[in-house]
Amino acid sequence: MLSYERQDTSCYTEMTNSEMSLTDQIGLGELKNVILARKIRTVFQPIVSLVDGQVLGYEALSRGPNGSELEMPTTLFYLARKFDLLWELELLCLSQALLQGKKIPHKGLLFLNIDPQIIRDPRFESELLSKWNWKLTSSSVNYIILEITEGAAIEDVVGFTKTLASLVNKGCKIAMDDTGTGYSSLSRLVKIHPHFIKIDMDLVRDIDKDRMKQALMKALYKFSTLTNIKIIAEGIETAAELNELIRIGIPYGQGFYLQQPSSQLTEISEPIRQQILYQVHSKEQENYYTPITMPIGAVARMDRGLPATTLGYQIIDYFNKNSRAMGVCIVEDGKPVGLLMKDKFLGNLATQYGIALYMHRPIDLVMDKNPIVVDYHLSLEQVSKLAVSRSEERLYDYIIVTKNEKYYGVITIRRLLEKTTQVELNRAKHSNPLTGLPGNVLIEHEINCVLLKNRPYAVIYFDLDNFKPYNDVYGFESGDRVLYLTAKIIQQEMEHEANLPSFIGHIGGDDFIAVVHDWNVQGLCQNIIASFDRQIHAYYGEKDIRQGYILAKNRHGKEERFPIISLSIAVVTNRNSRYFTAHELAESATLLKKKCKLSWQSCYCIDGI
Repeated sequence: MLSYERQDTSCYTEMTNSEMSLTDQIGLGELKNVILARKIRTVFQPIVSLVDGQVLGYEALSRGPNGSELEMPTTLFYLARKFDLLWELELLCLSQALLQGKKIPHKGLLFLNIDPQIIRDPRFESELLSKWNWKLTSSSVNYIILEITEGAAIEDVVGFTKTLASLVNKGCKIAMDDTGTGYSSLSRLVKIHPHFIKIDMDLVRDIDKDRMKQALMKALYKFSTLTNIKIIAEGIETAAELNELIRIGIPYGQGFYLQQPSSQLTEISEPIRQQILYQVHSKEQENYYTPITMPIGAVARMDRGLPATTLGYQIIDYFNKNSRAMGVCIVEDGKPVGLLMKDKFLGNLATQYGIALYMHRPIDLVMDKNPIVVDYHLSLEQVSKLAVSRSEERLYDYIIVTKNEKYYGVITIRRLLEKTTQVELNRAKHSNPLTGLPGNVLIEHEINCVLLKNRPYAVIYFDLDNFKPYNDVYGFESGDRVLYLTAKIIQQEMEHEANLPSFIGHIGGDDFIAVVHDWNVQGLCQNIIASFDRQIHAYYGEKDIRQGYILAKNRHGKEERFPIISLSIAVVTNRNSRYFTAHELAESATLLKKKCKLSWQSCYCIDGI
């Protein structure tokens, strides 16, 4: 995908009076010389997929002669409008971009950021398209996008949209640039109905800290998915901005953080690509996290820290420039040594001699030297307990997160509560409504995870025997109580095995599953069976307990004796066998369960034993 854009061309109206005076002095002659001598350079900036980290294509940016007064496009296009040479300059920029764009890999999209006046000019098709052999009926034009700058005024919107519709009918595609600024309007967006919208950098800047921008970006993303319009976020300059855009779901992005413009068609660096892949993976993982398994580092906000030598007035300056920051971590040699909350610092300044005492002295005099500092991998639940155990005056202080003992970021109480709620809702969505245990989506994810890791594991399948006749005799309400009892027993016994990291799920009906990161589960199976056999009697009448069976109709409609419900446990491990899919595991478990059911009482079978 090749993108062409006259960098800042639409901003010619924003030039200062002094800049305009300067350009007037340059004069018509120099501009004509640039056009006649074809002294326009084209540089490229990658447009990157925020899903897989691959380069989607390039935005071509036009520059004047290197080191001259006409190098910046704002000056060039101001003069072109002043001396009525806009068409000639546009033609040159487009020609240079197209010439260099031939180096773009096969099937690359070509973004041509064109002034609305140029598109409506009859010469656009008669001269420009024909000159460069753009056959609108050919498949190649599907790789060319006409990018309309929203910052430019369009006097005749109706006529303009008709022109665009004609080009689209011939095979062209449309993008709307600078969405969210200038003359931007929802009505224009609806009328043009572009294939792409590029979100202006003003909406991207510090989006990780600005809830209003996040809400607006989420709304635009939802709108784009409903209308099949692709979003490109412009002006990404920090890792935090990139991470937030990925979290929201924005599919494409560009900016200096990803890659600066270059005369070469460069790929993004491997560390940036890995960061994108890591953040995408982390986002997917959130669907499967619980408050117990989610690492607090996945929620941390990567605010920068300040040294302990920072003076009071510098802290005030920091808070003024970062209005949403309510605190700051104090760092020495990359490690956190304290925390300074904004309200407490301002409270110190408000004392009788506060300004004299603290404005020109290091902040280590007033910082909290004992804040909560937690490791990246500590769970969301554990950090929540630590946070609420603090005294009331410190309840809303930031929590500092470290990774490999170095400062990583901070957590606000608001963020902690929001993420905990979100994780619980995600989990509830994929959980069995009766037992509250994870359902098949989460079970499959857990099994796939253990299969990928070369570590010992045991997958334990639980199946209730004679459950259907019990349901028929005692009713579904009693059957649900037995299912709930089974889930409770499995959970309690596994919690007692504190040294065994584990997962428990409810496959459905009377089938349960557990994943244990160890092979030694004989004792666990024995304890579960003993507890189940002891407690199941409470769910039968005295007569049935005495005789040891119930009378119920079998599948052929004949009355038959069915024993008290028992529990069959089949355990599949990777001690002697290697499994590649959940299906292979289930097949092995089925064979083991058949072996268990021959016993007519609760029992367990472990493969290889």
